[in-house]
Amino acid sequence: MGWIVTLFVAILIVAVIYAGVKIVPKSREYVVERFGRYYKTLNAGLNFIIPFLDRVAFKVIILERNLPEFAIRVITSDNVEVVLNTTVFFRVVDSAKSKYRIEDVDAALSTSTESIVRSSCGRLDLDAIQTSRESLNLEIAANLSKAAEIWGVEVTRTEITDVELDEQTRTAQRLQLNADRERRAVVAKAEGDKRMVELQAEAELFKAQKEAEAIRVTAEAEAFAVEKKAEAEARQTELIAAAIGKEHGPLAVDFEVKKIQAEAISTLGTSDNTKTLILPSEVTGALGAAEVIAETFRNKE
Repeated sequence: MGWIVTLFVAILIVAVIYAGVKIVPKSREYVVERFGRYYKTLNAGLNFIIPFLDRVAFKVIILERNLPEFAIRVITSDNVEVVLNTTVFFRVVDSAKSKYRIEDVDAALSTSTESIVRSSCGRLDLDAIQTSRESLNLEIAANLSKAAEIWGVEVTRTEITDVELDEQTRTAQRLQLNADRERRAVVAKAEGDKRMVELQAEAELFKAQKEAEAIRVTAEAEAFAVEKKAEAEARQTELIAAAIGKEHGPLAVDFEVKKIQAEAISTLGTSDNTKTLILPSEVTGALGAAEVIAETFRNKE
């Protein structure tokens, strides 16, 4: 009989110890009640409670998780009905609030998300919803976090995964997209034509400038050549006059002029096309004067 009592006591002690020791996994928290009221929350690791007085009422998962994707119908500011496929990522940060402040956290988050999404998207038109999805996600997450804070839940992010449109709206969008593409093509062609005209005008202007510059350079070169030729002829005349003598300078100049006239007449007379050559009296007089001048020079020598 004593052996049985001892065994019973040993089993009771083991049961009490087992009931009083709680090992909580890292991904969970245990909510403990004492006499039916919330007492404390057990974090990950080894914990102790008083058997028969305390009990683990809830085992709460604190890992981040997401709601199943659900559809929300929204009417935009330009009166287009769209369906937004949405999901919410969250995690429990206060296990007691998540069990005592709300019965079903997932359902509460889903309902609040629908309300916030309709309110946020209803102020936007269809194009803004499609192009500003990232900023819209941030706005929804911020508003939902304020609502979920009382339930001990932190909303990490929300995602609008897809925007569904009815067939008529999609057809209208395709028509608008095609029209916009055609408009951009026309604008691009017009800009290209404009640029081509500008380049052609610039090329013609450049050509005209270069031609004018070439004419100017040619004119300057011809003027320079005429100037140098005149200087050479003047120098030649001066040298001839100096060689003959200072007192006979005018005669030397006159002699050169007469000589040039005589050479021209000689060339004209020896031409193959010349049959008869008639000279005016002034020319023959000039030839006689040239002979007199030449004789004078010979006498001087």
